[in-house]
Amino acid sequence: MRAILVVNPQATSTTAGGRDVLAHALASQVKLDVVETDYRGHAMAVARSAARDGIDLVVAHGGDGTVNEVVNGLLADAVTSGAPPRAGSSATRTPEGRRSGDPAEIGHVPALGVVPGGSANVFARALGISADSFEATHQLLNALEHDRSRRVGLGLADGHWFTFNAGLGWDADVVGRVAKRRGKQTTAGLYLRAAVRSYFRPPLGRPPLTIRVPGEEPAEALTAFVSNTDPWSYLGQRAVHLNPGCSFETGLGLFALNGLGLPTVFKHVRQALATKSNQRGRRLVRHDDVPMVRIDAAEPVNFQVDGDLVGQRTRVEFFSVPDALSVIV
Repeated sequence: MRAILVVNPQATSTTAGGRDVLAHALASQVKLDVVETDYRGHAMAVARSAARDGIDLVVAHGGDGTVNEVVNGLLADAVTSGAPPRAGSSATRTPEGRRSGDPAEIGHVPALGVVPGGSANVFARALGISADSFEATHQLLNALEHDRSRRVGLGLADGHWFTFNAGLGWDADVVGRVAKRRGKQTTAGLYLRAAVRSYFRPPLGRPPLTIRVPGEEPAEALTAFVSNTDPWSYLGQRAVHLNPGCSFETGLGLFALNGLGLPTVFKHVRQALATKSNQRGRRLVRHDDVPMVRIDAAEPVNFQVDGDLVGQRTRVEFFSVPDALSVIV
């Protein structure tokens, strides 16, 4: 088996010693190349080349941003400038016949391995992978030895694949503020402070959003989260639940609020942190297991994917793509 280990040396908890231990352990089972990333988008470029070169496995050692780049690289040739997949289908073709969203149609896609090295590691934790890099390495080696893997569905939004969550509005504002603090450790406290500042001083205001889900009447909102699994994130060791019925085997989950008064926010934060959450409320727009969601904004709003700010958008279509990728677990 040929494999590439992609290491983000800037990730919160990656170390040179941990990288060497992981590389040595993997090299005992696979023919391994190691690449350390040194610029944004490097992991994506490496993974894209790996897919084109017929590599069997790409292991991402870093945080959720590194994992997202690797996933987007592995599936880069599944998305073109053509139309995204239609609701209820994992792909469609443009009039020119180009592929635009079905990994099954692009031939070989390497399997993904994940050894967490970031601060949140939402995707890895949702798959049951230990947050401890040494324990996660042991899990990965054991899965390779026993040829154990899992097919997972992914989300696709505006040409960007996401593993656990994407959103427009308040959460994307928070991500944008945290991104400006690169170099500081991204702790739960940093996110909380960014959330409070973004609540009271939204950088782009609060333009209304119009949400469209197949078979439902359009709904208005001020912020929207689209999840590919649950929990959506973690506050330290506390899981944050928005759509408990959402998983890697189902469609997308939508959680949106059409009011952001303090009583509404506190209510849903409390529900999200409950052990057995079942979000309800008159200000809540929620759907589980949907094939697609379209969100239109009256003015440009911030748009984030897997905790990274992508930019500003006035319209985004989110699609569920079943069985998009094989993960070694």
